[in-house]
Amino acid sequence: MEGSQRGSRRSEPRGGSVETPSGSPALRARQIAVIGSSRCAAGSELPELARDVGRGLAEAGVTLVCGAGGGVMEAAARGSAEGGGRVIGIVQGTALGDANEFCTEVVASGIGHARNLAVVASGEAVIVVGGEWGTLSEIGLARTIGRTVVALRSWDLSGHGEMVDAPGLIRAETAADAVAAALASFA
Repeated sequence: MEGSQRGSRRSEPRGGSVETPSGSPALRARQIAVIGSSRCAAGSELPELARDVGRGLAEAGVTLVCGAGGGVMEAAARGSAEGGGRVIGIVQGTALGDANEFCTEVVASGIGHARNLAVVASGEAVIVVGGEWGTLSEIGLARTIGRTVVALRSWDLSGHGEMVDAPGLIRAETAADAVAAALASFA
Protein backbone atom coordinates (compact mmCIF):
# COMPACT_ATOMS: atom_id res chain seq x y z
CA MET A 1 0.00 0.00 0.00
CA GLU A 2 1.87 2.94 -1.32
CA GLY A 3 1.77 6.16 0.71
CA SER A 4 0.56 4.52 3.92
CA GLN A 5 2.27 2.71 6.72
CA ARG A 6 0.86 -0.42 8.24
CA GLY A 7 -0.21 0.16 11.82
CA SER A 8 -0.27 3.94 11.64
CA ARG A 9 -3.55 5.80 11.93
CA ARG A 10 -4.45 9.13 10.43
CA SER A 11 -5.91 11.53 12.92
CA GLU A 12 -9.33 12.57 11.61
CA PRO A 13 -12.39 14.02 13.25
CA ARG A 14 -14.90 11.29 14.03
CA GLY A 15 -17.98 13.44 14.75
CA GLY A 16 -19.11 15.50 17.67
CA SER A 17 -18.32 19.13 18.21
CA VAL A 18 -15.19 20.99 17.25
CA GLU A 19 -13.74 22.77 20.24
CA THR A 20 -12.64 26.39 19.97
CA PRO A 21 -9.54 27.59 21.85
CA SER A 22 -11.81 28.73 24.69
CA GLY A 23 -13.14 25.19 25.02
CA SER A 24 -16.69 25.92 23.90
CA PRO A 25 -18.13 23.90 21.01
CA ALA A 26 -18.04 25.82 17.73
CA LEU A 27 -20.51 23.79 15.69
CA ARG A 28 -23.32 23.36 18.19
CA ALA A 29 -26.04 25.80 19.19
CA ARG A 30 -26.05 27.08 22.74
CA GLN A 31 -28.52 25.27 25.00
CA ILE A 32 -30.65 26.61 27.84
CA ALA A 33 -32.88 24.42 29.99
CA VAL A 34 -36.39 25.61 30.84
CA ILE A 35 -38.01 23.97 33.85
CA GLY A 36 -41.32 24.29 35.66
CA SER A 37 -44.43 22.42 36.63
CA SER A 38 -46.11 19.94 34.30
CA ARG A 39 -49.40 21.35 35.59
CA CYS A 40 -50.57 24.93 35.41
CA ALA A 41 -53.77 26.17 37.05
CA ALA A 42 -56.48 27.54 34.82
CA GLY A 43 -55.95 31.25 34.32
CA SER A 44 -52.31 31.08 35.41
CA GLU A 45 -49.86 33.46 33.75
CA LEU A 46 -47.16 30.77 33.74
CA PRO A 47 -47.91 29.16 30.34
CA GLU A 48 -47.78 32.53 28.58
CA LEU A 49 -44.54 33.47 30.35
CA ALA A 50 -43.01 30.11 29.43
CA ARG A 51 -44.15 30.50 25.81
CA ASP A 52 -42.52 33.94 25.68
CA VAL A 53 -39.31 32.48 27.16
CA GLY A 54 -39.28 29.74 24.51
CA ARG A 55 -39.86 32.23 21.71
CA GLY A 56 -37.11 34.51 23.04
CA LEU A 57 -34.64 31.63 23.18
CA ALA A 58 -35.49 30.61 19.60
CA GLU A 59 -35.02 34.18 18.38
CA ALA A 60 -31.61 34.20 20.07
CA GLY A 61 -30.64 31.00 18.22
CA VAL A 62 -30.58 28.93 21.41
CA THR A 63 -31.74 25.32 21.63
CA LEU A 64 -34.26 24.82 24.42
CA VAL A 65 -33.92 21.73 26.65
CA CYS A 66 -36.87 20.62 28.78
CA GLY A 67 -38.46 17.63 30.44
CA ALA A 68 -40.79 17.14 27.43
CA GLY A 69 -43.99 17.11 29.49
CA GLY A 70 -47.00 19.39 29.65
CA GLY A 71 -47.53 22.67 31.50
CA VAL A 72 -44.52 24.98 31.51
CA MET A 73 -42.44 22.55 29.47
CA GLU A 74 -45.00 22.32 26.67
CA ALA A 75 -45.63 26.07 26.66
CA ALA A 76 -41.90 26.85 26.40
CA ALA A 77 -41.48 24.26 23.66
CA ARG A 78 -44.47 25.73 21.78
CA GLY A 79 -42.93 29.21 21.98
CA SER A 80 -39.62 27.91 20.66
CA ALA A 81 -41.36 26.11 17.80
CA GLU A 82 -43.30 29.27 16.93
CA GLY A 83 -40.00 31.15 16.82
CA GLY A 84 -38.39 28.54 14.55
CA GLY A 85 -36.25 27.07 17.31
CA ARG A 86 -35.16 23.57 18.27
CA VAL A 87 -36.35 21.76 21.39
CA ILE A 88 -34.69 18.77 23.01
CA GLY A 89 -37.18 17.00 25.25
CA ILE A 90 -35.90 14.49 27.81
CA VAL A 91 -38.69 12.09 28.86
CA GLN A 92 -38.68 10.16 32.13
CA GLY A 93 -39.45 6.81 30.54
CA THR A 94 -38.54 4.95 27.38
CA ALA A 95 -41.42 5.96 25.10
CA LEU A 96 -40.49 8.71 22.67
CA GLY A 97 -44.20 9.39 22.20
CA ASP A 98 -44.41 10.69 25.78
CA ALA A 99 -42.84 13.97 24.65
CA ASN A 100 -45.05 16.92 23.87
CA GLU A 101 -45.64 17.62 20.18
CA PHE A 102 -43.31 20.63 20.08
CA CYS A 103 -40.11 18.69 20.87
CA THR A 104 -37.97 18.46 17.74
CA GLU A 105 -35.62 15.92 19.32
CA VAL A 106 -36.49 13.48 22.10
CA VAL A 107 -34.23 11.62 24.51
CA ALA A 108 -35.81 8.63 26.25
CA SER A 109 -33.93 8.53 29.54
CA GLY A 110 -35.65 5.56 31.17
CA ILE A 111 -34.62 6.89 34.59
CA GLY A 112 -37.79 8.48 35.95
CA HIS A 113 -37.36 11.61 38.04
CA ALA A 114 -33.59 11.23 37.86
CA ARG A 115 -33.94 12.70 34.37
CA ASN A 116 -34.17 16.08 36.14
CA LEU A 117 -30.38 16.04 36.36
CA ALA A 118 -30.08 15.34 32.62
CA VAL A 119 -32.36 18.28 31.86
CA VAL A 120 -30.47 20.88 33.92
CA ALA A 121 -27.04 19.49 33.03
CA SER A 122 -27.88 19.80 29.33
CA GLY A 123 -28.42 23.55 29.59
CA GLU A 124 -25.60 26.05 29.93
CA ALA A 125 -28.03 27.98 32.13
CA VAL A 126 -31.50 27.20 33.50
CA ILE A 127 -34.66 29.30 33.40
CA VAL A 128 -37.33 28.28 35.90
CA VAL A 129 -40.93 29.39 35.40
CA GLY A 130 -43.12 28.73 38.44
CA GLY A 131 -42.68 25.19 39.67
CA GLU A 132 -43.55 22.59 42.26
CA TRP A 133 -41.45 20.03 44.19
CA GLY A 134 -39.86 18.46 41.12
CA THR A 135 -38.83 21.90 39.93
CA LEU A 136 -37.28 22.65 43.31
CA SER A 137 -35.17 19.50 42.96
CA GLU A 138 -34.03 20.68 39.53
CA ILE A 139 -33.04 24.08 40.94
CA GLY A 140 -30.93 22.34 43.59
CA LEU A 141 -29.30 20.03 41.06
CA ALA A 142 -28.58 22.91 38.69
CA ARG A 143 -26.86 24.94 41.40
CA THR A 144 -24.95 21.89 42.65
CA ILE A 145 -23.35 21.46 39.22
CA GLY A 146 -22.70 25.19 38.86
CA ARG A 147 -25.45 26.25 36.46
CA THR A 148 -26.88 29.74 36.81
CA VAL A 149 -30.62 29.62 37.52
CA VAL A 150 -32.89 32.45 36.41
CA ALA A 151 -36.18 32.43 38.34
CA LEU A 152 -39.40 33.81 36.87
CA ARG A 153 -42.39 33.62 39.24
CA SER A 154 -40.70 30.78 41.07
CA TRP A 155 -39.48 29.68 44.47
CA ASP A 156 -38.23 32.20 47.03
CA LEU A 157 -35.07 30.62 48.33
CA SER A 158 -32.86 31.48 51.25
CA GLY A 159 -30.43 29.60 53.35
CA HIS A 160 -27.90 29.94 56.12
CA GLY A 161 -24.27 30.97 55.99
CA GLU A 162 -22.97 30.98 52.43
CA MET A 163 -26.43 30.08 51.13
CA VAL A 164 -28.26 33.01 52.74
CA ASP A 165 -28.85 34.91 49.49
CA ALA A 166 -29.34 31.84 47.24
CA PRO A 167 -26.10 32.41 45.28
CA GLY A 168 -26.32 31.69 41.57
CA LEU A 169 -30.05 32.36 41.46
CA ILE A 170 -31.11 35.45 39.53
CA ARG A 171 -34.64 36.86 39.77
CA ALA A 172 -36.36 38.08 36.60
CA GLU A 173 -39.63 39.99 36.29
CA THR A 174 -40.40 39.34 32.61
CA ALA A 175 -39.75 36.61 30.07
CA ALA A 176 -37.43 38.93 28.13
CA ASP A 177 -35.45 39.66 31.32
CA ALA A 178 -35.16 35.93 32.03
CA VAL A 179 -33.85 35.18 28.55
CA ALA A 180 -31.38 38.10 28.69
CA ALA A 181 -30.09 37.03 32.13
CA ALA A 182 -29.62 33.41 31.02
CA LEU A 183 -27.78 34.46 27.86
CA ALA A 184 -25.57 36.87 29.82
CA SER A 185 -24.63 34.13 32.28
CA PHE A 186 -22.45 32.34 29.73
CA ALA A 187 -21.54 35.18 27.40
